[in-house]
Formats: sequence, C-alpha cells, structure tokens
Amino acid sequence: MAVNRLGLVVHRARPTAVAAAHTAGAWAAAHGISCVELDVWRGDRPRRSAHEESAAAGHPDLLVTFGGDGTFLRGARLAAGNGAAALGVNVGRVGFLTEITADQVEDALNAVHEGRHTVEERMMLTLRASRPLEMPEGMDALLRYGRGPALPPPRVRPGSSPEEVGWGVPLDAIAVNDVVFEKLARDRQAGLAVYVSGQLLASYSADAIIVATPTGSTAYSFAAGGPVVSPYLDAVVFTPVAPHIAFDRTVVAAVDEAVAVRVLPTSGRVAVSLDGQLRGVLEPGDWVAAYRAPDRLRLVRLAPTRFYHRLRDRFRLADSPAADPAPPFYRPRSPIPADLAHLRLPPAPGDPPEPGPGGRG
Repeated sequence: MAVNRLGLVVHRARPTAVAAAHTAGAWAAAHGISCVELDVWRGDRPRRSAHEESAAAGHPDLLVTFGGDGTFLRGARLAAGNGAAALGVNVGRVGFLTEITADQVEDALNAVHEGRHTVEERMMLTLRASRPLEMPEGMDALLRYGRGPALPPPRVRPGSSPEEVGWGVPLDAIAVNDVVFEKLARDRQAGLAVYVSGQLLASYSADAIIVATPTGSTAYSFAAGGPVVSPYLDAVVFTPVAPHIAFDRTVVAAVDEAVAVRVLPTSGRVAVSLDGQLRGVLEPGDWVAAYRAPDRLRLVRLAPTRFYHRLRDRFRLADSPAADPAPPFYRPRSPIPADLAHLRLPPAPGDPPEPGPGGRG
C-alpha cells in the first residue's frame, strides 16, 4: 500500500519510543508524506473519540504505534474504526501484538510503502446496552492518578436513536482484546447473569466477567485461566474471574452468538472496560451485550506470522524436564500433498524469519 498520510501513537514516557517516532517522522518528511501524532494526552483537554481523533489528523491510512501492547491497543482503537492499517513498534516488555522493534522502523516503513507486506485481519467486539454508558462523578479524578486523561464513555452509534430499548442502544465502541465487567467496590461482589445467544447460562457472584476476542484470549482472559484461542479463528470467549460457583469454566461461543451480561438487583456497581480502559459504570438492572463488530482490525505484517512460536517465545514456555528436545518446526522439504494444501503450514526452509525481540534475524 502506498502510504499517503502517516499517523503516530507514542508512549511519551519511554525515550526509546519517542526516538523511534522521530525516525518515522523523518522518514515521512523525506518522502513528502504528511505525518501527525494522534491521541496526545494533554491535561487541559479531554481525550476524543476515535472518529474525532482520526478526522483531526486527516484520516491517516497507516497508523504506527510506539510502545508496548497497551500503546498498540490505543492505536488500534483509532485505526479500526477508520479503516486504517496498524503497525506496532515494540519498546515494551511483552509486545505480543506488536510487529517490529525500534531499530527496524525505517526499513518497515519502506516495505509497507513499496507493498512488501501483507495485511492480517482480526475480529473485534462491539456493544449494545440497555442505556448509554455513563461515568459517575469523581471517577475521572481517580483514573487520572499517575496517567493521562480517561477516554469518555462511548457515544450512541451514529444513525441510531438513544431511545431504542428492546434490542438495546448500539454504542460507538470497539474492543480488540476484551470487554470486562468488574466489581467497582472491593467489598461488594458483582452479581451478573450471563446470557449466550439470548439464553441464560448462569448467574455469577464474581470479581469480574471477561468477554474476549481470540486476539484477547492471551491477555486478561489467559491470566484468569482462560484458553489460548488461535487469532485466525472468529469466536467469542467468555471467562469468569473468581466466581463463587462450581462452574468456573471458560465458554467459547460461536462468532454469531452474542454474550450479554445483566447486573442483578443485589449487585454492587459494575465497571465496564474496553481493552483495559474504563468506559462506564453499570447499575443493578443494566445490561450490555458484546458481539462481533462489523469492522475488522487490519494489522500490517512484514513476514509470515508464527503465532505459536510467538506464544512460546513471549510467554517463555518451558518444556517438561522429562521430555526429549524437539525441533522448533516440522516441515518436510517435499511438495505439499493435495489434501494438505488448504492448511496453514509452517514456513518452508529459507522463508524469512518472523521479527523477534532482537531484530529480524
């Protein structure tokens, strides 16, 4: 894809991220390409919606993030709702979602500009709710402690009426990783009824309920004991956190099955977070449904994605002491048989390796 307008999202507390962003800005200037920084946190103004940020930046067609996975999710929020592609530069500790390291920025931008890349699509979640989400007075001051201003509650989706009741109010919000329903007060459990495809699964007294995408299955859901789900699969992953119930298992629902969460009458207030950002608070009687968004996140890839290799590497998975050493890949050199040609297979010998923490080598 020819890059016509470049957008940057920078973790400004990290000097390496700032320096790498300067490299991207210099590359854009050398190629006569407009470059603008988005989602800049300023204490004198609130953060804006994804559509407002993108419009103010002139709708970049490529958005590059400089930070860790949290910064990447900030950029993905802006890219996904506006059809831009996203490229993550890792200067964090894990970098599960990011693609390249800081020393690869210039080469990566050249590759994208010259079309030497692929675009990988990931499913996201969107929401309908019994009413528009709101933030109680005083919450913003708590959220600002030690970090930038909070995102505003999501607006009603354009073209929709806030008076819609039966099927809920459609919210202008997307989640790349997860939607989390979490107890707001430490001394009050969240009482939550979970419906899958309109049918009651169970009522939970729990710390939280996580509704995740396959991409988000390796984030909070994984930490809470949920499964690793291939990002090439479209599904909705539901995981309870510390539930007071014998049935504490994750449910992997079909992609066309919505997961709805209703706050029960005796519950305390429930916070709703999207990709780790608090976006509203629910009262008893409120409900929110999470389901596949119509738009998909477009990720720039410079080499074939090796998800399970990345999973092993980033989480430092250790082999059983009783097991014999095993090769990192199994891929015969002979031609692929016809009945295997439709499968996602490991790279052939000689294919370029996936970028790692130390570079592309």
